[in-house]
Amino acid sequence: MIADLWGWLSDPANWQGVDGVPWRVLQHLGYVLSALVIAVLIAVPVGLFVGHTGRGGLVLVGFGNSVRALPTLGLVTFLFLLLTDSEAAALVGLVVLAVPSVLAGTYAGVQATEDRVVDAAEGMGMTGRQRLWQVEVPIALPLVLGGVRNATLQLVATAAVAAYIGLGGLGRYVLDGLAILDYGEVAAGAVLTALLAVVLDLVFAGLQRAAVPRGVRLATAAQRPTASGGVA
Repeated sequence: MIADLWGWLSDPANWQGVDGVPWRVLQHLGYVLSALVIAVLIAVPVGLFVGHTGRGGLVLVGFGNSVRALPTLGLVTFLFLLLTDSEAAALVGLVVLAVPSVLAGTYAGVQATEDRVVDAAEGMGMTGRQRLWQVEVPIALPLVLGGVRNATLQLVATAAVAAYIGLGGLGRYVLDGLAILDYGEVAAGAVLTALLAVVLDLVFAGLQRAAVPRGVRLATAAQRPTASGGVA
């Protein structure tokens, strides 16, 4: 298998044209980022509203658990039959997959704001909107971005289903390789998908560190339990 994998990756023909690795990576990345942007635009406002007001928390948890139980391939196939549009079906299916992680991270982040901090903000005369954007959102940012990172990894892993309804991406190598019993191509598709996930995770980790205010990072680190069971 290793020899087959290396043989496939070292073949220059597999790195050129519309079926080459660079183009397939761009396609896969396009599916992931498109779905992620839409999921963020949907889930972050809902998560902020529910976390800030405390309304609908149980419904939110139930919704997230229900969506996570959906089989992505089955959902995308059903949407393809319903919409008769491969790109729309894949995009909707991936958005549905990504929303729960972003929603849960946003909700949990706002809910994690300590009551004494909220009380102090109210004591300073802040309105609900000011308290949300100036206090709760900065504190929630690490968990919000953590939810986005989780959603990204899930999307990279499952965007391969686009190949099953006639689209491209790295899943094409897995599907086409299985069709002709070329296990080197199948392994290459899996390895390239894993590498893309690692690269994107590192990128989002850097963005998370850059976006979170230094004071929030220090406060979060100070609250982590130490090896002895205390707080650092």
